[in-house]
Amino acid sequence: MSALSTLFARTRAEDRAALVGYLPAGYPTETGAIDAFRAMVDAGVDVIEVGLPYSDPLMDGPTIQRAVDAALRAGTTTAAVMRTVEAVAACGVPTLVMTYWNPVERYGVDRFAHDLATAGGCGVITPDLLPEEASPWLGAVDAAAIDPVFLVAPSSSDDRITATAAVCRGFVYAASTMGVTGARDSVGDRAQELVTRTRAVTQLPIGVGLGVSTGAQAGEVASYADAVIVGSALVRCLLDAANPQAGLTALHTLTSELAAGVRHGAG
Repeated sequence: MSALSTLFARTRAEDRAALVGYLPAGYPTETGAIDAFRAMVDAGVDVIEVGLPYSDPLMDGPTIQRAVDAALRAGTTTAAVMRTVEAVAACGVPTLVMTYWNPVERYGVDRFAHDLATAGGCGVITPDLLPEEASPWLGAVDAAAIDPVFLVAPSSSDDRITATAAVCRGFVYAASTMGVTGARDSVGDRAQELVTRTRAVTQLPIGVGLGVSTGAQAGEVASYADAVIVGSALVRCLLDAANPQAGLTALHTLTSELAAGVRHGAG
């Protein structure tokens, strides 16, 4: 079993959803990002997403873009992302990379999968890679024994959801809303419908992301999804902090609230 399969077996046994937390590597610094990931693990996150900073993001909202831009200006490279994965995976939680496809191609498809597995990473989320164009990548992740995760959205047809779920391992990422990432006052109304449509064609766990920012929202999503994915709200803890220590404190506090939400529900 992969690290993700083992994790979801445990959360199912505990009758709860998993909490997946995202931050970009390299923000506020390479070591500062590692400290932030460790704070999230300490506060109860189940799975870590390490974002690979990219200069032309398609889905990132303004919060994540600010942090990613700063990480790129500081010289964050794919090699730095791999070092970050190694440090975070050593904490004992499943660790994935979230990346657009272009950096993977530039680094080398087989090399990327191999180096990630060597660093202790267990999977990769590729939001802009289509299943019908993924054959080289699927071969690389098979060889490296890591899980490929693809996205479905409310606009996805039933055929698209079926094709996407068929090439996923670990879990299927269900984007709750159309558009870019960002914390919202409410999670998209179509998220639960999307989960239902996706469950009809796969037995894989389904994680819902884009918009969750509070423990109450996490509890709401946890009532129908297998994982609650949070990014922008966590990044904002670091962006809004007066200093790095204040950022870590805010991050720990919010992660604890979200972890309580997925364990105990919105109420």
